[in-house]
Amino acid sequence: MEKLYPDSEVELTPFVAKHYDVLLNMVTLGFYRGFIRRAVASMKIKKKDEILDLGCGTGRNACLMYQYLGGGYVTGLDISEVMEKKFRKKCKNKPGAVFVRHRIDIPFNLGKKFDKVFISFVLHGFPQDVREVVIRNAFNHLKEEGSFHILDYGEFDLHKAPFYARFIFKKIECKYAFDYIGRDWKKILKEAGFTRFEEYKLAGRYARMLTAYKKEPGAKS
Repeated sequence: MEKLYPDSEVELTPFVAKHYDVLLNMVTLGFYRGFIRRAVASMKIKKKDEILDLGCGTGRNACLMYQYLGGGYVTGLDISEVMEKKFRKKCKNKPGAVFVRHRIDIPFNLGKKFDKVFISFVLHGFPQDVREVVIRNAFNHLKEEGSFHILDYGEFDLHKAPFYARFIFKKIECKYAFDYIGRDWKKILKEAGFTRFEEYKLAGRYARMLTAYKKEPGAKS
């Protein structure tokens, strides 16, 4: 299948999609397991939360979020048929984990609002105008006091990073990622309508969970 964004690495080949979790564990030397668990824990998920997972992939992250729920649910969106099969297999015993085959890079309306919207290492792989569409989709699908959780690279100067970090980044990342790390994401999200921010740093300053709130708790409309 022809890639929609030729310079991106978030559109996976069938082989990579089929073996995604195994390859990710291998590339990170097993580091990703603990990394994603800490990231999800930082979301402060409540039992009744309704969560939208954009670019949900295999369902690995959805399953981690599901562990915190008790009556809430996770809706995963992804365009990949391979990922849909993997998601449904992983979540077959989790009735509150639902998969919807849908693109996240075009405007859409699911007809409901969520407490939390989550996206993991997907946003950096799009051109900036497409990222802004994804952000609008997230904003429009949040409840008034909902939160948008972006797990991705932090903002840093690649030229000042240690040699090993520069080497890995240049070897594995697409050109869009180089643009992503140089932008002020709190400013971009504020311009999109978000009002308050929190960040939880992972892997030093090179990755983080950036949380953007749609509205201050208790604030009047």
